[in-house]
Amino acid sequence: MGSGYSEKIVFPILLLLFLSAPGTSQSQNPIVPPGIYIADPSAHVWQDGKLYIYGSRDESPDYFCSYRYHVLSTPDLETWTLFPDAFASKGEADAVFYSDDYLYAPDVQYKNGLYHLYYCLANRDATEGVAVSEKPEGPFKGGKILKTGKFNEIDPCVFLDDDGQGYYIWGQFSAKIARLKPNMMEIDSTTIRDEIVTEKEHRFHEGGYMVKRNGIYYFIYAGLSIKDMPTCISYATSSSPWGPFKYGGVIINNDGCDPGNWNNHGSLVEFKKKWYVFYHRSTHNSKMMRKACVEPIFFNSDGSINEVEMTSQGAGPPISAFQIIEAERACLLNGHLRVQAFSDNAEELAGIYSRDRAVYKYIDFGNGANQLTLRVKSKGKTGKIRLIPDKPWLSSIASVDMKAFKDNSDWQEITVKTKTIKGIHALWLVTQGEEGELFSVDWFKFANSDVELGEIP
Repeated sequence: MGSGYSEKIVFPILLLLFLSAPGTSQSQNPIVPPGIYIADPSAHVWQDGKLYIYGSRDESPDYFCSYRYHVLSTPDLETWTLFPDAFASKGEADAVFYSDDYLYAPDVQYKNGLYHLYYCLANRDATEGVAVSEKPEGPFKGGKILKTGKFNEIDPCVFLDDDGQGYYIWGQFSAKIARLKPNMMEIDSTTIRDEIVTEKEHRFHEGGYMVKRNGIYYFIYAGLSIKDMPTCISYATSSSPWGPFKYGGVIINNDGCDPGNWNNHGSLVEFKKKWYVFYHRSTHNSKMMRKACVEPIFFNSDGSINEVEMTSQGAGPPISAFQIIEAERACLLNGHLRVQAFSDNAEELAGIYSRDRAVYKYIDFGNGANQLTLRVKSKGKTGKIRLIPDKPWLSSIASVDMKAFKDNSDWQEITVKTKTIKGIHALWLVTQGEEGELFSVDWFKFANSDVELGEIP
């Protein structure tokens, strides 16, 4: 299934502004709206004080990426602006005259009054290039090949040090680094150095990103720290951009976000005096349909970074139980179930079988909730959905019987009483039923039956 975000969707030429629905916050994960799939998020804060996300754009569960980049921007991590077609290698916005290949993960850096977009093409040589714009959101023009010698590989990132010197960093399995010339458009080939971070010593796979904090250079990358899969955002530190780098550990691991998950790719950024890790999670039971997410991170006094967990709340506070909680905000999935699109701008929790589990972290039930409404669609099977706080092996607060909706293919809203629950909890959705696919879930919300359904007490 494709993303549903195609040329047939009508949106303003320059930007599409998407605001939070009443009672919701787009600081929740994922940070991109339904029907849009942005992976490999590289985060930067520019002179206008806004945070920008540059990443690859997925469009099919059958291949990585696409011919276009979109750009995301936010002034506050709650309201986001999407700038479509900031750069393209094919079609109306084509800025790469020498190729029509897919665009892999990019990065952007600002210098000399210009924003420089560094891109990578999915051809045999993984050709890398650079384009420029006077605006952080693009459009970026003038695609030009960057000559990286014999090291034509994926995932460019560009780091600008305090002295204004730019560094180009790229590679898979072994990270390379070189100085950029003052024009930011050319690599000083005499400075190319290989193996600053490696698979053997640092568990490096791909997706490099560099940031500096308190004199420490942090090299961020997709690491093979768990199950020999590059699902971790790992880091290594040094007192110099050239290294030597010492392995630091895992910042976040997206293993378990989707049955088809394979990789990760992300960045660190300080925004409004707080630090965040940006990363992606898979959808559609495919390693090739990914969505950008964010979590706050914390540094210890020695500069090390604590590992954080994937959450549904993301950069915001725990999600209010009394608002509509979209099912696709599940942060961990166990079993067959996955997030997938069911229209151009709507997603569901689908492929649900017996003994599947999804978790939402974290939900704020305030002073108490005792009623639950779900929007579900039956697949003609008998089954149940149990809602369990904190851990999936504990007692449930509600059990929703799907018998009444057997053989009904339309979306239905079911309301049931629950045991009273207060405070902040993880919430597990656990299923049981006949063999085969049971149902899909669109959203759910809680209420206090002493007030009107949907009101926040």
